[in-house]
Amino acid sequence: MAPPVPDHLADATEPRVPLWNLANILTMARLVLVPACVVLLFQDGGHDPAWRSLAWAAFIVAMITDLFDGEVARRRHLVTDFGKIADPIADKALMGAALLSLSLLGDLPWWITVVILVRELGITALRFWVIRHGVIPASRGGKLKTLTQSVAVGMYLLVLTGPLASARAWAMAAAVLLTVVTGLDYVRQAVLLRSRARREAQAALRARAAGAAHAADAGRRARDAEAAAGAEDSPGPVAGNVSSTDADARHGREDM
Repeated sequence: MAPPVPDHLADATEPRVPLWNLANILTMARLVLVPACVVLLFQDGGHDPAWRSLAWAAFIVAMITDLFDGEVARRRHLVTDFGKIADPIADKALMGAALLSLSLLGDLPWWITVVILVRELGITALRFWVIRHGVIPASRGGKLKTLTQSVAVGMYLLVLTGPLASARAWAMAAAVLLTVVTGLDYVRQAVLLRSRARREAQAALRARAAGAAHAADAGRRARDAEAAAGAEDSPGPVAGNVSSTDADARHGREDM
């Protein structure tokens, strides 16, 4: 029902891109649709099929804008720091608002909402924790998780009965399973990324220490060589003076 949400943290920021561009406008539109979806969902007690259908439509439009803003930003070179930060915030706000609203209405168990939100917020924090060491790219499993979540939540927004009601329960079960599995995989990637960065930093320190020791050793050898060369060039005992003194002494004895 809704496209997978791409990860834009790894996108390269284009220089001198205006803040008000098409990609950022789509992202801000998604942010505006978050409260609109909630308001529509709670109309007439929250169980009116017509209002629920409008809330579903707002949710789907918001999810689709995420696909377009990423494509527009990359193809038209409109990637900005604002977009890279606002895009995941808009995604989490939309999904979180829909899940919390459904749980408040009693349509979705609270434990499902807690599991999904803890995973989403935890992975977002994890990305920023390791961002100075590298970016954890969005995996296929993560994109499938997002698609499954979107389908399941979209089905819960509608008033469904019979086989469709059973189907949405299975869709939500699949979404929860993928949420947990991909969350553990992101934790594994973050730990490996941090460990690799630590090893590289330690290797760089050892290389610098070895270079400094080599330079110090080379300097010491150069000083020793200069000292040895200076010793060779310095005059020894003045044999000529000694000989002349002895000659003078002999001459004196002869004079005597």
